[in-house]
Amino acid sequence: MFERIRHMLIKEFIQVFRDPRMRAVVFVMPIVQVLVFGYAVTTDVKHVRLAVLDLDASVASRELTAQFTETEYFDLAGHIDTDADAARLLDHGDAQAVLRIHHGFEADLRAGRTAPLQLLVDGTDSNTAGIVLDYSSRIIGRFGNHVLATRLSRMGADGASAEPLTLETRAWFNANLESRNYYVPGVIAILVMLITLMLTSMAVVREKEAGTMEQIMVTPITPGEFILGKTLPFAVIAFADVVAITLVAAFWFQVPLEGSLLLLFGATGLYIMTTLGIGLLISTMSSTQQQAMMGTFFFYLPAVLLSGFMFPIANMPKSIQWLTYANPLRYFLVIIRGIFLKGVGPSVLWPQMVALFAMGVGTLWFATTRFKKTLA
Repeated sequence: MFERIRHMLIKEFIQVFRDPRMRAVVFVMPIVQVLVFGYAVTTDVKHVRLAVLDLDASVASRELTAQFTETEYFDLAGHIDTDADAARLLDHGDAQAVLRIHHGFEADLRAGRTAPLQLLVDGTDSNTAGIVLDYSSRIIGRFGNHVLATRLSRMGADGASAEPLTLETRAWFNANLESRNYYVPGVIAILVMLITLMLTSMAVVREKEAGTMEQIMVTPITPGEFILGKTLPFAVIAFADVVAITLVAAFWFQVPLEGSLLLLFGATGLYIMTTLGIGLLISTMSSTQQQAMMGTFFFYLPAVLLSGFMFPIANMPKSIQWLTYANPLRYFLVIIRGIFLKGVGPSVLWPQMVALFAMGVGTLWFATTRFKKTLA
């Protein structure tokens, strides 16, 4: 038995590594992709182009404008004179937001009246627009607190009463609230799934198209040994990619790894077992490599969309939420983010690990039963 599996392993490694382009795809492309995605996949919004329509031209209006432009979140796109200029900048995308300060802004502040402001935001990207509105509200709120404290001080109030209420906040995990720390571990999970699915979905069907299935048919190898010989080389390759990508995430992007490295690799093993089983199942159900490629695509894209990587699962319809329980990526995202950012252990992550183990055993068993030593 072990001798037959050993020969299968040697055959698969030779088949993968004999093509220099395949070696580059397997080992170089995942690192390139995590570098690209690590910079591209982020929800942090900075350097928003802000135009200012200052109809008051007062000291207070200039101070408010400075409150915006002194942060890294807003860059001054210019001062404009009319509402038509504001519409033109937003229409052409030359500004993402326009701060409109009305006549009498400073006079209203001095008199203790409400001083209205208007912020026009390009809502084409609703996520960015919402974040810009949140940034603006905080800046204006801070400016309002300063004005209130100054007014109370001039009225003769003591320092304690002149201080407005403040709220101190603290993020328990990911203290700096950097979206990269949240998304890069997810990118690792997505790349591992893509690599294992692409490699294994071609494994069995390639033997059929190459005409080597007849040679396997006349050998005493069992379906279980054949599947094991097909999966182990790809599991080793996937682990090597995980190590390389994790090093890039930890040392290049400075993503904190708070938890156990041993637990990370153990959970990754369960995840790889599941994705390999799915890939082999696709391969045994396909007649050509083109069919296997399309089957991989039809599984991979919904798996990413329904994993919680981009869209919160809690915001999905109930019927779709139930569907996500059949998605291994959903469970591994919880595991890898929990290990990287929270440092949690098996006592917290065991439900996800049990789910991955059950899915891995089930898919591999089903792929084994699907494989027949025939040409059909």
